[in-house]
Amino acid sequence: MTAVTTPQRLVVVGASLAGLRAVEGARASGFTGSITLIGAEDHLPYDRPPLSKAYLAEAPGGPPDTTFRTEDTLRGELGVDLRLGARATGLDTEGGAVLVDGGAPVPYDALVIATGAVARVLPATEGLAGVHTLRTADDAAAVRRALDDRARLVVVGAGFIGSEVASAARERGLPVTVVEAADVPLRRALGDEMGMACAALHDRAGTDLRRGVSVRAIRRDGDGIGVELGDGSTLHADLVVAGIGADPATSWLDGSGVALADGVRCDRTLATSVPSVYAAGDVAHWYNPLFGQPMRLEHWTSAAEQGATAAVNALNPGEARPYSTVPYFWSDWYGTRIQFVGISRADEVRVVSGDPADGRWVALYRTGERLTGALAVDHPTHVMKYRVMINRGCTWNDALDFARERSARARRTTAVA
Repeated sequence: MTAVTTPQRLVVVGASLAGLRAVEGARASGFTGSITLIGAEDHLPYDRPPLSKAYLAEAPGGPPDTTFRTEDTLRGELGVDLRLGARATGLDTEGGAVLVDGGAPVPYDALVIATGAVARVLPATEGLAGVHTLRTADDAAAVRRALDDRARLVVVGAGFIGSEVASAARERGLPVTVVEAADVPLRRALGDEMGMACAALHDRAGTDLRRGVSVRAIRRDGDGIGVELGDGSTLHADLVVAGIGADPATSWLDGSGVALADGVRCDRTLATSVPSVYAAGDVAHWYNPLFGQPMRLEHWTSAAEQGATAAVNALNPGEARPYSTVPYFWSDWYGTRIQFVGISRADEVRVVSGDPADGRWVALYRTGERLTGALAVDHPTHVMKYRVMINRGCTWNDALDFARERSARARRTTAVA
């Protein structure tokens, strides 16, 4: 592709949060050229976290609107050429164009890949009525309809999405069984001890959690669904939701020359192996200089930040700035807010406030002599303080001192009250 000194055509593939923030970031930086936003779904960019939370709740007024921006805002105020229901099928990096199913190639001078991830499907269940993943707005609408019909629910996978779906069903008073193949749920996200502590929230809510049990087969069983487990038992359900993870949406990039490995490989500025092409959000596997290691995050906060950064860097590659972050995510189960900052792989995990047995606590994660992670369960004011400390390279001893002082201050406040 012929080098362009000043890009005039920005193309963003993926009408996701990262894709939207790329568009907004480009305009906020003063870019006046053309912007094309290509999205595989027919929907305007929408917020995904509520799909497994508030969207599934029983509400007289119906589910909340999760759309980020109106079409008038995107087309009128932001000047976006909006291509919805247009699936990218390939990338011509030599000619500088995105190939789109059923349409003409879309030329670019600068490109941001924000295609996100695709939910994994249980083997041999594609097209099986009553069996769903939960990744898109259409997925959430189908699951909500089943819950409205008082479905018996089986969730496969005790991760955050599966646990949120289970929580929504239990809040409606529906019977729920969660099947988890691992002995310890959330091992990768929180570590063994804290994964087990969070898993106990299912028991308190009356959810039947089956750990260390695989799913052998799923089939239609009369008017319902039979879920045959590895221990020989069978669960009977009206609705099965698979929460077994997601894979980065990169198949359309095969043969493009863009380096792929657990997503789109990027440097610290979110630049890919191909000139003028950047990536952001769930699909980006980039080098996080704060932790000195590559990461791919499926988190709302990082997707928003990366989208804006990738667009600005793509339009001004000579002044590209590195993107670093302390990962942050949250999840809501059974009226409990779970928040985590940092990374979970640690040399030590220590509870510094509250008690997991009471369902409300704070735990810190140590790697070497540094604070590298913090988990807060129903302690919403704690976690952002620790995020700032991790970002500053806080030592473990300083973090423990801070935790002790905070606990002492809380005791004094309680005593006065």
